[in-house]
Amino acid sequence: MLRLTWVQPEDLIGHELRQAAQDGREPKAVAARWRAAGGPQAPATAGASPTPASRYLRRLAEDLLDELADLPSTLADDEPTDLDRIRAACPDWPEPAGTPARTTPHRLEAAWLGRASGCLLGKPVEKLPLDAVRRLARSTGNWPLTTYFTARGVPAELLAEHPWNRRSAATSLAENIDGMPEDDDLNYPLINLVLLQRHGRSFTTTDVARTWLDELPAGRTFTAERVAYRNLLKGLEPPHTARHRNPFREWIGALIRADVHGWTNPGRPAAAAEQAHRDATLTHTANGVYAAMFTAAVIATAATGDHDVHTCLRTGLTVVPPRSRLARAVHQAVRLAHEHPDFDTVVDALHATYAGTHHWVHAVPNTALIAAALTHADGDFAGSICRAVSGGWDTDSNGATAGGVAGLLAGHPAALPDRWTAPLKNRLSTSVCDFNGIGFDTLAHLTHRETLRP
Repeated sequence: MLRLTWVQPEDLIGHELRQAAQDGREPKAVAARWRAAGGPQAPATAGASPTPASRYLRRLAEDLLDELADLPSTLADDEPTDLDRIRAACPDWPEPAGTPARTTPHRLEAAWLGRASGCLLGKPVEKLPLDAVRRLARSTGNWPLTTYFTARGVPAELLAEHPWNRRSAATSLAENIDGMPEDDDLNYPLINLVLLQRHGRSFTTTDVARTWLDELPAGRTFTAERVAYRNLLKGLEPPHTARHRNPFREWIGALIRADVHGWTNPGRPAAAAEQAHRDATLTHTANGVYAAMFTAAVIATAATGDHDVHTCLRTGLTVVPPRSRLARAVHQAVRLAHEHPDFDTVVDALHATYAGTHHWVHAVPNTALIAAALTHADGDFAGSICRAVSGGWDTDSNGATAGGVAGLLAGHPAALPDRWTAPLKNRLSTSVCDFNGIGFDTLAHLTHRETLRP
C-alpha cells in the first residue's frame, strides 16, 4: 500500500501536538484523547508511519488537528506572521538603501556553487543522528570535516548500524559524485528564479502558488510544502494553505527557498526580507517565516561584498521580531560560537537545548546552527559548510545555506577550493522546468539579470 509521506492525518497529529506545545498553546487534553484512542506518536524521522491507521483513528486525527488549530496561543503577540506586525515588532528594521547597490555574476556564481557544495556535503548523512555523523566521519579520518564523505574505509558494522541516506549515497559520496544531483535545496532556487522571470520582484504569494502548480512536481515537495500543495489542490488559498492541518509550518522549508530573494536584492535587506515573506507565507507561519526573512536579509547584505559575516548576521536579525523563539535561538548560537574555540562544544550545547523537543527539520535549531557555523568559521567557505554539516539535524539544507552565504562572501568561483567545486562539473540535475544539466555559470547570469530589473 502506498503510504504517502507528510500528509496522512494520523502521522500529522503527533507533529501538531509538539508544535502546539512549542508555539504557546495547551495541547494536553487533546494529547490525552489521542493516546486513549491508541493513536501513535509522530514518525521519528520518516514522513509516514509504516502501517495505515483505522478509519476511526484517521477521522479522529482530522478532528483533533482542527481542534488544536483553534487553541489560543500565548505567543501570538510576540510572534506575528503578518508583515506589518512583524515590521512593527522590529525596532531596527533596515532603512531602504539610498544608492542602488550591485553584485556581480562572478559573486552569484560563487553563491550557487557554494550552495550546491554545502548541500552535497550534507546529503549522505541527512536524517542521521549527530553521533552517527561524527562516527562515520571519524572512521575515515575526516573529522573535523575537511572534504566530502566517503564509504571507503568505513567498518561494515558501522555502516550496518548507521547506513547512509539511501537516496543520496549513490550520488553524493566522494567516490560517486558526478555533477550536482537533484535536491530540493537547489530545486527551490530554480523555481524562485522562474517566479522572478515571470512576475518580477513584485510577485504575490498567489503567483508563487501558480508557479508551483505549473512547474514543481508534487513528489518533489516535502513537509510544509507538500501540505500546502495539497491544500492548494483542495481549493484553499494563501495564507490558509500554510495553516490548514500543517504541523510543519515552522520547519525549514521556507528558509531553503530564501537565497534568490537575497541574491536579487543586493544591499537591500528589508526588500529581500519582504520578498521572502511573500514566498514563505504560502507554506509557513511565525518562526518558519522569520527563518526565511533572516536568511534573505543576511544574503542581501553579503551580496554586495562590502560586509563581513558578522555584520550580515546582525543585519539579518533586524528583520526578526526580537522576542521570538528564532531571535533568541540565533543570539544564543552566535554567543556560543564566540565563546568556544571547539565547534563540537557549540553543537553539543545547541543539541542539549533543542534536540529533545524539536524535530530535526525545525527552523529554530537549524537556523541557530547555520548562524553558529558562519560565526565560528568567520565566514570562511570550507569552515562554514563543514561546521554546518557537522552539527547534524538537516545537514544538506544547513550546508547549502551556509555555503551560499560563504560563497557570496568569497566573491568569485576561483576563491572556492577545487576539492569542493570540481566534482560538481558545472552541471546541475533537476526535474524543474528545462534547467536539467544547466551550468552554475549560466544560472549566475540568469540571476544577475533579475537584479537589474526595476
